[in-house]
Amino acid sequence: MSSPQVSADSNAWFDHAFSAAPLMLILRGLGVERSVELSERAWDLGIDMVEIPLQSDTDAEALRTLAPRAAERGLCVGAGTILDPEGVRLAAECGAAFTVAPGTSREVLEASVDLGIPHLPGVATATEIHAALRHGVRWVKGFPAARLGASWFRDMRGPFPEVRFVATGGMSAHNAAEFLDAGVSVVAVGSAIEDEAQIPALAELLAGR
Repeated sequence: MSSPQVSADSNAWFDHAFSAAPLMLILRGLGVERSVELSERAWDLGIDMVEIPLQSDTDAEALRTLAPRAAERGLCVGAGTILDPEGVRLAAECGAAFTVAPGTSREVLEASVDLGIPHLPGVATATEIHAALRHGVRWVKGFPAARLGASWFRDMRGPFPEVRFVATGGMSAHNAAEFLDAGVSVVAVGSAIEDEAQIPALAELLAGR
């Protein structure tokens, strides 16, 4: 069986989606009301991209609620922690514009390609980055980013200059600049946003770049 290939349009989609700001929020397990509240606060401050990890029925409800609200602003919401083709289909049903995974799965990539949804696979080694490129994927999620370290991303940019990294895992307003300066294209902030000061601090970082 031949490997699934991501279309140039999928890579171009991420190029465009992340062009406005090098930041994304990950709203994991926050419920519907809190997810809407934090998303709208971020959108108002210029942080456009939001991901809802799909790990429960409540998460699916949050995504279904958030997707049309984002569309009203000309924005979109992605679905994260997609581990199998069923997750891809659920993400599509809930209105996700893109899917994100913690690792690289041929089956998940193929399901996303079949449904025409841009997919962001996770990588943590040069071998996984190379495999993603062989599938036509140029945008990848470096996870767990804080454990890998900013220098890892700088080193990977050497042999893989065409790859665009979304740093995820342990990211916050306190270390985002370090990773962006190391060549990361986007920093995705998750659990840190439980601190009310994080979103304004991220917006301030955004304004300064």
